[in-house]
Amino acid sequence: MTEPSKVIHIRNVGHEISENDLLQLLQPFGVVDKLVMLRAKNQALIQMHDVSSAVNALQYYINVQPSVRGRNVYIQFSSHQELTTMDQNPQGHKGSEQDSQPNRILLVTIHHLLYPITVEVLHQVFSPHGFVEKIVTFQKSAGSQALIQYQSRQSAVQARDALQGRNIYDGCCQLDIQFSNLSELQVNYNNERSRDFTNPSLPSEQKGRSSQPGYGDAGGVYALQPPGARAVAFPQMGNASAIAAAFSGGLPPGITGTNDRCTILVSNLNPEKIDEDKLFNLFSIYGNIIRIKFLHSKPDHALIQMGDGFQAELAVHFLKGALLFGKRLEVNFSKHANINAAPDTHEYGGSNLNRFNRNAVKNYRYCCAPTKMIHLSTLPPEITEEEIVSHLEEHGIIMNTKLFEVNGKKQALVLFESEEQATEALVCKHASTIDRSIIRISFSQLQNI
Repeated sequence: MTEPSKVIHIRNVGHEISENDLLQLLQPFGVVDKLVMLRAKNQALIQMHDVSSAVNALQYYINVQPSVRGRNVYIQFSSHQELTTMDQNPQGHKGSEQDSQPNRILLVTIHHLLYPITVEVLHQVFSPHGFVEKIVTFQKSAGSQALIQYQSRQSAVQARDALQGRNIYDGCCQLDIQFSNLSELQVNYNNERSRDFTNPSLPSEQKGRSSQPGYGDAGGVYALQPPGARAVAFPQMGNASAIAAAFSGGLPPGITGTNDRCTILVSNLNPEKIDEDKLFNLFSIYGNIIRIKFLHSKPDHALIQMGDGFQAELAVHFLKGALLFGKRLEVNFSKHANINAAPDTHEYGGSNLNRFNRNAVKNYRYCCAPTKMIHLSTLPPEITEEEIVSHLEEHGIIMNTKLFEVNGKKQALVLFESEEQATEALVCKHASTIDRSIIRISFSQLQNI
């Protein structure tokens, strides 16, 4: 074997495999500094941030055959110890890491701008990588630009490594990110073009005045996002970084991270007690749900289409063999790539109950098999433990409860006698209402209260 290097050589990279596919293959093991696609040779070179990240990746893929879009790829250390600044980095710019020194303020240029990019959109894209203090957007000759100030330089470096060259929306709004040489952003107004998240009391801008004269005017009013435009595309550009942030120590045992099948077949259900919404409540713990369909010919079978292959793999891994309503679930990947829209198909793609539209990193981190303990959040402020017990006790024997506050918001832990009872409570009572509050339930990995 070639001497260990932070540069990884990948063979059998077909034309259908994109840079983003390769990034998703390796980002769970560490930060990717550069990527060079050698299209003529069906090969690629990827430089990790350090040798240990590269070693971890190769050690993992010795036992697990990496597959991208159904094609096996082959990974080894490169004879290069470093890709030079003349080599292409993941976004096709040469030597851009030499442009400026790392700084907590990023200068972001957005190319191929088809949809409006507001402060809210930028905050959704950049906040998973650290606390964003300030954002200013403006228009320059280079195109639509923004300055984004993090609380720490480390967060800015991580965001640049994870997001450089990605598209905010499918096929457009590409991010070109450099470090700014500014030391502090000055924000005068909180509106759709500038925001100081540390000072919410700032006034909104008077009409016609520039939000940030020192950086340039944002200019005209964009049209509303057209119908059918995909919201911030986590499967497109945020999912890999969210996975890497959640599983920085490596993926859970048994999870490959390379599955691309999104549809799951669940069988041995209890058809008298289960329905689409209850299945949604259970499977949405592991990813966003697009569609669910019960099979007419087999009423104890259902198809569930997840948001992407990684989320489907989590669901299959953690729910296979779980007990629900007296039945042990069979959970496998389906031969169907997706579920077609039909009158007997329930649509969940636009549901605001999908858990991974926000806080994707936190939700990945909390993924686990069913446990005896459930965690309740978004509870009404005046709720008591007695009311919680009353709401859940029909589903099993409650051994213990604990009511507490996090950032001024009520949450609770409830320990059942068995995993099956806790699973039933979650399936039946997630998204139910207590005193006009829609409660959220997930499994807790705590062993006791």
